[in-house]
Amino acid sequence: MLDESHHERELGGQLLASVSRSFYLTLKALPRELREPISLAYLLARTADTIADTAAVPAEVRLRCLNEYEALVQGADSSGHDLAATIQSSFVSLQADEAERQLMLRFADGLSWLGTMKGAPLKAIREVLHHIIRGQILDIQRFPGDGQVRALANAEELDEYTWLVAGCVGEFWTEMCAVEKPESLDAGVSLAQMKAWGADFGKGLQLINVLRDIGEDMRDGRCYLPGGLQGEVALKTAWAHWLGICRQRLRSGLSYVQHVADGKLRYATSLPLLLGIKTVARMQAASWEQVQQGIKISRLDVAMILAEAAIACRKPESLEKLYVRLGG
Repeated sequence: MLDESHHERELGGQLLASVSRSFYLTLKALPRELREPISLAYLLARTADTIADTAAVPAEVRLRCLNEYEALVQGADSSGHDLAATIQSSFVSLQADEAERQLMLRFADGLSWLGTMKGAPLKAIREVLHHIIRGQILDIQRFPGDGQVRALANAEELDEYTWLVAGCVGEFWTEMCAVEKPESLDAGVSLAQMKAWGADFGKGLQLINVLRDIGEDMRDGRCYLPGGLQGEVALKTAWAHWLGICRQRLRSGLSYVQHVADGKLRYATSLPLLLGIKTVARMQAASWEQVQQGIKISRLDVAMILAEAAIACRKPESLEKLYVRLGG
């Protein structure tokens, strides 16, 4: 426990806060039993994400590093010195964001923290990282950054992507609750149903990123919306269609949160949902020009949602009323 506390204190505080932004509010609000495994999984995923997103590094190098990182996460009999050296020489200096530079500098520390995990949490962390890294590898393969704009081929590819990088996190989150704090979930709902809602919840949150970043992604040669390269009218139509799908996914998230029995966990789980539906409402009300510039909610909005959620989460009915009001 001393090692776990040391790693959580060293990595799960300022470093995690700096790279997780608003999601750190959720991590900080988690019950103690869940905070360490979920925080560690998030930190490892952000490390992989930074490797994948460092576009100045050639795609083949990023793919090799992700595969090596995946092997280390899965317990490969290797010190990771070669990968650490590559990250130090090829990735650290390219990080414009200081938080991500620190994340790359402390790459090996995250793996050391993983080495303190045992049993079901270790198994679950490895499984969710396998899916997330698989999604990041597919992303690089589909969008190699060669100056050509590409789009996903169909709805199945987008659904696969959103599950790999976020939907599986909803399932992991649920598994951790069942293992570490089983009384935190509504006994009247099956674990399979909670996982299904959790997966939809995660996919909805990832769709928010896809829709919010449509302009930036297009400028970077990526279009996650199938059919989005067939002209502006087609892109707007696809965007509106997937915004509707996003709302459906978040509605599953509402069902998920309403069936979390532990008050502290319900509050933590509600925050990304409420911030997400507020962002969706802002996107729906925005002009196309504003959408292409990127839509964000203000710090004041965040503060108000945090305060309102603390009261609304006491009852499932009150939570639904707040969700509906924020969703416009």
